[in-house]
Amino acid sequence: MSKTATEQSHYEIDTLELGPMENFIYLISDKKTGHAAIIDPAWDVDKILELAKQKGVTITDILLTHCHHDHINRVEDVLNKTDAQIHLSKVESDFWEKEYVNPSLHHGGDIIKLGDTEIEVLFTPGHSAGSVCYKINNDLITGDTMFVFGCGHCKLAGSDPEVLYDTLRKMKKLPGDMTIHPGHNYAVKETSTIKEQCDGNPFMHFHDKEKFVEYRMHLHDKIRSDPYDAVPREG
Repeated sequence: MSKTATEQSHYEIDTLELGPMENFIYLISDKKTGHAAIIDPAWDVDKILELAKQKGVTITDILLTHCHHDHINRVEDVLNKTDAQIHLSKVESDFWEKEYVNPSLHHGGDIIKLGDTEIEVLFTPGHSAGSVCYKINNDLITGDTMFVFGCGHCKLAGSDPEVLYDTLRKMKKLPGDMTIHPGHNYAVKETSTIKEQCDGNPFMHFHDKEKFVEYRMHLHDKIRSDPYDAVPREG
């Protein structure tokens, strides 16, 4: 387990690395109100809740980037121990037929209020049918849509490499200095920027969808292993 913090004027992002798949679980805290949101609670709920207790914040929300087991396997435990409101995309909820009690179902562009902190939902499908990223000011929680110098696989039901290609192309238009916070610790560094990803993430280098699909589905896992490092553009 590791813990790092990104501190801004009105919010803070703490990171826990938990579980056998090196998952990053994020705690977003609004400084003024002490409200906090867990993003993708998995593996060790006690450590997540202990972090919130140490910080003196109240968990009011659970935000899911997507519904793969390694990102949601402690959701029910958090719901049983807090009064948190759960948030996920409507597409993801419908695809997996999730039956959480009174969930907040979102579309791209929706704003979630965490105290005085606004969290924007970006619809970023491909790794799963309804994956989303969460934008807090100039920080972006990317789940498995984008890793540092990598991206999520497209092997499970609901995933689509052609859709992921389109999603990553759109993400190139985000501010270059935006910091990404991925769903797994698979790289030589825990965070990065959009500019660094445009320059060094091989999945961001493609301008041909068919070649991207071939690389994602058949080549990448044969020629790369983690920890991922930057890959220079060809030519």
